[in-house]
Amino acid sequence: MKPFTSSRRFRREYNRIFRKNPAAANVFLLLAELADEKGQVVTDEREIQRLLAARFDDCRAYQLPMGAKR
Repeated sequence: MKPFTSSRRFRREYNRIFRKNPAAANVFLLLAELADEKGQVVTDEREIQRLLAARFDDCRAYQLPMGAKR
């Protein structure tokens, strides 16, 4: 499995979502990290909750490198 690297388009979308709802933006990021080459994620709600808790110390904090955009 290839590691996730964010594109400029992804970062713009993440920033747009983050301004409205930081927790939702981080779910978006987690799903992007879990997706295969076709964009498919095979999991359930409980697994997403468990992975969010394990992946993010603070699920409402900005998670992309280089800090929050203004």
